[in-house]
Amino acid sequence: MTNPHEPAGSAPSPLHRLFRAVASTVSATLLWPRLQLALKAALAAGIAFAIAPFMPGSAADYPYYAPLGALVAMYENVAGSMRQGVQTLVGLALGIGLAFMLFILGDPSPLTVAVIMGLGVVLAGLPRLGSGRDWIPTAALLVLLVGGHNPDKFSFGYLFQMGVGVTVGILVNLLVFPPLHFRAAALSIAELRQALAQQLWDMGKALKESWPPEHQDWSRRSDTLANHARSVRLAVQKADASRRANPRRRLHPRDVDRDYQNLRDLEQVTFHIQDVTQVLSDVIWAPDTPFVVPDEYTEQLAGAISSLGDVLRSTEEDHPKQQAELAETADAKVKELTGRIASEPHSVDAPSAVESVLMSLHRMLRVVKASQAGNEAPAPGAPGAETH
Repeated sequence: MTNPHEPAGSAPSPLHRLFRAVASTVSATLLWPRLQLALKAALAAGIAFAIAPFMPGSAADYPYYAPLGALVAMYENVAGSMRQGVQTLVGLALGIGLAFMLFILGDPSPLTVAVIMGLGVVLAGLPRLGSGRDWIPTAALLVLLVGGHNPDKFSFGYLFQMGVGVTVGILVNLLVFPPLHFRAAALSIAELRQALAQQLWDMGKALKESWPPEHQDWSRRSDTLANHARSVRLAVQKADASRRANPRRRLHPRDVDRDYQNLRDLEQVTFHIQDVTQVLSDVIWAPDTPFVVPDEYTEQLAGAISSLGDVLRSTEEDHPKQQAELAETADAKVKELTGRIASEPHSVDAPSAVESVLMSLHRMLRVVKASQAGNEAPAPGAPGAETH
């Protein structure tokens, strides 16, 4: 337990440089879709405003609502754009209908306006309205305020131009480089694997240091790892949603089901790494923890933990054969220490925490080996796992 520390101010290790490079790539990958969406929104708004004056009847008098409809329908994926556009138009129609109910009751008054707004909020609670719920009271109030003495003309122009804008927005999103967020999902999964590998390496290193270890960052990463896993799930769900109604999915096929499986595997590994982190943190720093890690087992336990980190790292960098070899090496280290503990009498009076750590390592290896086997086998009918 007395290995020297790394010298202060030493150059970053290759792993740290790789980790920063992956993080930088992920940030750039996540930034580009937002810029792309902004450009397409600008294009759709411009087209909608250009054609708005040519709409029939009174609709031509309200051209500014066309670019508004285009912006409303602009979403980060095609299916979401269609859904949001339709929901908005439904909400507008309901709001306009409420406004006409008020006109039937007579001239607007504080009481009737309050009643209509209250009904609008009630209708906004209807299921499946989505983003359209916010437009119900808004549309009703606009008809009352802007429609004035000619609500029929305004309502027709308002709804028609919004419909034109929504249509333009959907078409632009569909035809102009409809986004596929496969690359962001793949990079997020890779980044999580690297973060988990780093956590295992840091815990293995801590076991070899003089206790209590000088480096404590690893003991405070449990919540960070959990948040990281949640962000990866969001990235995979975003990639899945970007496939729907997207014509580019045929040109850039990807097995998103495999991404979901890899995510579930990493979530399980994250859970077990959190458990190991908590066990070792308690053993080292918690004064009320009765468990210990006997000195004679620290080197082997550190080697087993670090070797599992090598297995996770290899998933992104090595050939499947090398991945399998590293997994077998890690499995052998876990079994060797397990057998040694079973055959030797305990040399200390306090109960050992090593068995708990070994159980978590065994479960992680089981998940990782199954994941490696699944990643080697192509999905039925899938042309490959190309990313974009």
